[in-house]
Amino acid sequence: MWSHGKTAGDIESGTTSEQPLLYPMMSESPELRWAFIRKIYTIVSIQLLLTVAVSSVVVFVPAVSHYILYTHAGLSLYIAILITPLIVLCLLACFHQKHPVNFILLGIFTVAVSMSVGLSCALTSGKIILEAAVLTAVVVVSLTMYTFWAAKRGYDFNFLGPFLFASLIVLIVFAIIQIFFPLGKIGTMIYEGVGAIIFCGYIVYDTDNLIKRYSYDEYIWASVNLYLDIINLFLHLLSLLKAADR
Repeated sequence: MWSHGKTAGDIESGTTSEQPLLYPMMSESPELRWAFIRKIYTIVSIQLLLTVAVSSVVVFVPAVSHYILYTHAGLSLYIAILITPLIVLCLLACFHQKHPVNFILLGIFTVAVSMSVGLSCALTSGKIILEAAVLTAVVVVSLTMYTFWAAKRGYDFNFLGPFLFASLIVLIVFAIIQIFFPLGKIGTMIYEGVGAIIFCGYIVYDTDNLIKRYSYDEYIWASVNLYLDIINLFLHLLSLLKAADR
């Protein structure tokens, strides 16, 4: 039975597997895939810890956020913080399999994103930050557990890709429109709520890809995708709670 973790490849090679299959009809070694999954979650955990550390400095050292947000000299730094993740993300798309360049780029990317998160938190009360963090943690853990459970029972979420991508494009365009035509309180709450739902979908989609589709050389790219899903979910929940608290 598949629950014993044996595959055709194991039988032919004369080896057996102690790990259960991650999903029915799995054709690779469960041990290798589990090792890959542990590697991804280790990298993402380090990224999140770095994000907490950098954001804490920005929040608890007011001079940092004040310099970036409220001084003329800090304007160029603020623009650099916003642009750097996009530039590094493009570089990562090209070099995500080239060691150690991929880890260096990942570190720069994480620090730049962490600065943006810190600036967002610096403009928000501690109560709302805590609420958003707790909600994000609960949602991420719940969706991750559900996706593993569903994958083991043969469900496939690959069909979500086109719908999530289209939704993300609409979300980005709508954000650009808001620059010129700001939404009111209710509109902002709806926008942020929809954004949170979209990234909940991305967590399920990217976790499903992590289980079934990413190759072992794509650990950096898989980590980046999952990290961005979590960070964007947190930021949308933060903005939603902030708008609701006005």
